[in-house]
Amino acid sequence: MRAKSLLASVSMLVTLLGASAAFAIGEDEFLPPEDAFKYTATADAQTVTIEWHATKGYYLYKKRMGLSAATPGVTVGDSVYPKGEIHKDDYFGEQEVFRNSFKVSAPLTGARPGDTIALKLKWQGCADAGLCYPPSVWDATVKVSAAAHAAAVPEVEGKEEFLDPEVAFVLTGDAQSTNNIQLNWRIADGYYLYKKRIKLEPANAAQPIGEIVLPKGEPHSDEYFGEQEVYRQSLDATFSVPPSDAKSVDVKVTYQGCADAGLCYPPIIKTLSVSLEGAPAGTGPIELKTGSDGYVSEQDSFTARLATGSLWLVFAIGYIGGLLMGFTPCVLPMVPILSGIIAGGGANMSSRRAFFLSLSYVAGIAVIYVTMGMLVALLGGGVNLQAIFNQLWILVPFALLFVVLAASMFGMFTIEMPSFVQSMLSNASNKQRAGTFIGVGVMGALSALIVSACVAPVLIGALTFIAQGGSVARGAIAMLAIALGMGTPLMLIGTSAGALLPRAGAWMETIKNLFGVMFLAVAVWLLNRVVMGWGSMLLWSIPAFATAWVLWSVHSKSATTRRVWRAVGVVFGLYGALMIVGGALGSTNPLAPLPMFASKANQLEFKRIKTVADLEREVAAANAAGKSVMLDFYADWCVSCKEMEHNTFTQPDVQAALKNTVLLQSDVTANDDADKALLQHFGIFGPPTIAFYGADGTERRNFRVVGFMKAAEFAAVIRQAVASAPAPTT
Repeated sequence: MRAKSLLASVSMLVTLLGASAAFAIGEDEFLPPEDAFKYTATADAQTVTIEWHATKGYYLYKKRMGLSAATPGVTVGDSVYPKGEIHKDDYFGEQEVFRNSFKVSAPLTGARPGDTIALKLKWQGCADAGLCYPPSVWDATVKVSAAAHAAAVPEVEGKEEFLDPEVAFVLTGDAQSTNNIQLNWRIADGYYLYKKRIKLEPANAAQPIGEIVLPKGEPHSDEYFGEQEVYRQSLDATFSVPPSDAKSVDVKVTYQGCADAGLCYPPIIKTLSVSLEGAPAGTGPIELKTGSDGYVSEQDSFTARLATGSLWLVFAIGYIGGLLMGFTPCVLPMVPILSGIIAGGGANMSSRRAFFLSLSYVAGIAVIYVTMGMLVALLGGGVNLQAIFNQLWILVPFALLFVVLAASMFGMFTIEMPSFVQSMLSNASNKQRAGTFIGVGVMGALSALIVSACVAPVLIGALTFIAQGGSVARGAIAMLAIALGMGTPLMLIGTSAGALLPRAGAWMETIKNLFGVMFLAVAVWLLNRVVMGWGSMLLWSIPAFATAWVLWSVHSKSATTRRVWRAVGVVFGLYGALMIVGGALGSTNPLAPLPMFASKANQLEFKRIKTVADLEREVAAANAAGKSVMLDFYADWCVSCKEMEHNTFTQPDVQAALKNTVLLQSDVTANDDADKALLQHFGIFGPPTIAFYGADGTERRNFRVVGFMKAAEFAAVIRQAVASAPAPTT
């Protein structure tokens, strides 16, 4: 590669020297560059067009041409060129060149009719007689006209019969129901549209829309872009909108097409308003978001099954998905909470009562999940209750609550209602203790919002279905099934705790003390979202020391048993001390407190972004560099985010798959307006969610990853997502 670069540099130097010599020896034999290559510039609010004219015997290199804006706030997109002729160059090999008259067009943004904008024209050309002009950049100005020029469509020399793009591709929209819109393109004979260049965005941020659903196209072998999918004659596409009182829906549609005769139009961006008045009511279909490679994400698959499956199937899939969630680290902190509540009932706790307390706890979770679904249906998405409840002013009091509960378990004091309240409720309490059941249900609801702040594919699939205008009843059934599935292991553990707890004696006190340690661990788990570094290690040492104290204080008639438990307690005490020392030395991992003995895992280095504008800028830069993009949505309160960070991102096969990928990360811990806008831009509900962009700058929507994913599976998704062929731009 270095030899080739050196050869190219020498060749260019020889060319330039030859050019200088040619000017010096026989200036009159060659035209000045401004006479050899003339141009005129025209522009409307969407397109800028440069019409070049190369004098006979002169030509321009396609690869040496460029067009950019020099006016602040104005942007010129990728240029669209006609097909040139192949020229065999002595130094550069086969090159595509332009002769005579031809036009170059590019999309224009940021300009208004009547503005005069400055342009930079990059070029390099040669004369057949042997002179090559040096690479040059010319300054040009153009006034933006009020209407599109016919000249905005690039032409191929000798071809004047190409249709205006508005005639070649006629776009209309029609409401099939109040929340299902159909787009139709009538495509002229001899013309076609690229599937990968069709995009749909809401024209109004307050009016979200669903993903566009496109049919399978026909294969087309493109000279420059290889195998592509295209549409001819006619194209019908659909998308959904949430139920609302709006009389119309406004969307921004982007598409690009070509003519078989050789002309490719620049990307066309059109804002379309579709009336909803008089449209029949209906939920409309929600289709699988399938990529051209046939890959479907787990959450999108569940969304589609919600729309088409029977209610029993919806419940079964939701229950199984929730059951799998029940064995994830997100739900793990709920185990000591529920078990501690049951242990706090003392020796009189029966299996029957433990079951109903567990059921009350799970019912609280179910209420939150169903409520979450209802809010999404009413507000059209963008609701993130977990983010709202994972703020500092909520986490700290809730953590203190668990500290108080732990202190009660340690016997420091007894939590009781005032005597007059106990008297008023004694009869009801003796009959069914409804107040206790309600309190446990409230604890379950708060745990779902604060302790178990995670998303999973099945949960996001249900919320997406509701947000896109699907049946609210179906969505509610799915959310209820997810909550019950997630709560089943908790109910089994809670009921077992009631059956296995000793009825009386010293062991009962020891077990209550151990559950107090668990409450302390939950408090630290919560505070660890806002306390970092050495402070985090110091916090984790507290449950370790508490465990050491509990085990040292074990009451047993057997001296051998006491010595064994005290030895284990000493180990926990040493572990707590190691965490304090390790934190002072810079360790942040309680499982590997001493940094010198911790395994050195290579962490991925992300570039943080905050806004949609930041994202678009970074994706554009990656596109220009020919790189793909991975965007990771992260939050301090997201357990699965940290699980991905430590267990998945550190694996060699994952890092190898991301070798040519720009890594971006959005920290949505604060859940401020910028975070909400970015989440709404993607139509997602919270972290962990990972999105991929191909090297062409287009998101691979069907490859989104929601929730924790193991390294091997994640690496396979990465390889498929970033390997998708770039979409055509000319």
